[in-house]
Order: sequence, then structure tokens, then C-alpha cells
Amino acid sequence: MMLRLTTAIAASAVGLAQAAYASTDYPLTLTNCGVEISVASPPERTVTVGQSATEILYSLGLADRVNGTSVWFTPVLPQFAEVNEAIERIANDDPSFEAVVNKRPDLVAVQYEWHVGPTGSVATREQFHELGINTYIMPADCDTKDNSTGGDGTRTAAFSTDSVYKGITELAQIYDVQDAGETLVADLIDREERAIALANSLDLPDDLSAAFWFSSTDLGVSPFVAGQLGAPGYMMDKLGIRNVIESDEEWPTVGWESIARADPDVLVIARMDRRRFPADDIEAKREFLRSDPVTREMMAVKNDHIIEMDAHAMSATMRTIYGLETLAEALATMAFDE
Repeated sequence: MMLRLTTAIAASAVGLAQAAYASTDYPLTLTNCGVEISVASPPERTVTVGQSATEILYSLGLADRVNGTSVWFTPVLPQFAEVNEAIERIANDDPSFEAVVNKRPDLVAVQYEWHVGPTGSVATREQFHELGINTYIMPADCDTKDNSTGGDGTRTAAFSTDSVYKGITELAQIYDVQDAGETLVADLIDREERAIALANSLDLPDDLSAAFWFSSTDLGVSPFVAGQLGAPGYMMDKLGIRNVIESDEEWPTVGWESIARADPDVLVIARMDRRRFPADDIEAKREFLRSDPVTREMMAVKNDHIIEMDAHAMSATMRTIYGLETLAEALATMAFDE
């Protein structure tokens, strides 16, 4: 059943890409995250606010159009290490409005609406538009999501990779590189299907459960864990795993006592370069799980059913498909009591 559903998603995404394959007719008008934008010609100068937008543009062969990046969790994909070195990183985390504007971009490509949105930590979209700078927010962060609730927002429906494929296809339209967009979407769809097929072949327990730990403001306090409807929820759903966290928030904080009572079979922990919080460090996460009197009694910890995953894959990005692969491949190495 999971493979048939994914095939339907794949067919929809391929249809979207193929429909956009003709050369872009400028000016191109799109409605993006509730805002209408009009692009007069392919952008020549782009600043990215978010690793997802950066890596998609690189994957579309557009590194030469990117003249500033920001908001990084993990190293760039290995195949783009050389081109990324040549592009200025204006900030590891949130850039200032002035730093972005000073790069004189035609377009600002954004991963999270909370960076550039109604109450953007960098700026509002209107502030950029008043200067003649277009903004494009990745649909994965606003389709089926309400970002007005604060924090990381609340999903109004389950995340689907359709929204990732939509973002790739629309960026390919904006830059008039539809063939590259179609190729990228097709590759991601293939990887998605193969990961699901691997999981289906494993004969996993019907009641297998998991929790995803992204980080914590301090070790020992309630961690940021994945809600039901975000990217980790998608991974668990596709692989037939029950998420023990029942919230629709993207990353709710839940006490370790509550997580221990739910006693997930598997813990997935985020690996990142960012060091905003002590628990960003993967080794600090592991040491806490082994030493804390509550967490060390969890079956996932006792059985060493702990999976490390690229933090960026836990966000709604094209790397989510890579995370799906990581999860399926790790489960293939584990034994579970029936």
C-alpha cells in the first residue's frame, strides 16, 4: 500500500514537472506562500536564506547565480563542496536584512517563512519587495502549515514530498531551467520509492514505534521532538512506524518522562554542525541518553536502537528523501523482538 501511494505521488510530481517543461514565458507570475510574485527575467543574483534553497539551486546547476548564502545546519552536499567554497556565506545562522540587501540580489530564496515572512526575523517580504527584490519561500514550509502559531509553526495537514517537488519545479521555471528541474525531481522520486521498497522488504514489527530528537535548549530539559505531521512524520508513515509524539506542532517540546513512558523502539537523533544549544552536539545527545536515569532505561537506549540522521533531513527539504533512505538502511541492520 505504501509503495502504491508513493507511486501516485510520483506520477503527480512528474506531471507537474513535465507541464512546466516549456521555456518560461516572462514575466512569470506565481502565487508563493500566499503572495503573488512577478519575475521579469531569470534572476542573475540570488541570496539564499536557508540551506534547502541553496542546495536546490546548486542541484539545478545554478550555483553561478548564487552570490550569498546563510542558515546552515550541516555541511553542504559533497558534490557541491567546491562550488560552495567560492560563494560567500554571509551568516551561518540568521543574516541581517542589510547583509542580504548589500549583495544586491534579484531574488531572495528562503527555506523558512519565519525568516522572511509576516514577522520575519530577517525581514518581511514587503521590505524586500519595496526595494524591487523578489522573494521565494520554499512551499514545503507553508503548504499544509500555519506559521502564525509561533515557534516552528503547526502543520494543518501532513507534509508531503509533493511540496518539495513543487518548489524545485517552480524554481526551475523562475530560472528557465525546466529540464534540470525535471531530472532532479525524477531522481528524488526514484530514491523515495527505493527506500520505501527496502523498508517493505524488512518485515518490520507491525507496532514498531519511534521518536525523533532534534535538539534541546539544554541537556536534561524537555527536548524538541518531531510532531506527527512534519518531515519525520512523513518518514515514519512511509515506513510503517508509529510516532509516539502525538502533537501537530512541527517541533514540540515534550518531557523525557513522557517520552520514556511511551518507550519508543527506536530513537532518531539529529547530527549537525550548528552549536546554538548544548544538545546540538550528537555526542552530547548520546552521553545524555546513556547517563540520565530516565532515558537510560528506555528500550531504544538499552538495545542501542539509536539512529543518527542529518539534521537537515529532518526538515521539510529534498534531504528528507535522503533521511528516508538513512532510516530504512539503519532499520535493515536492527533486530526487533516480535
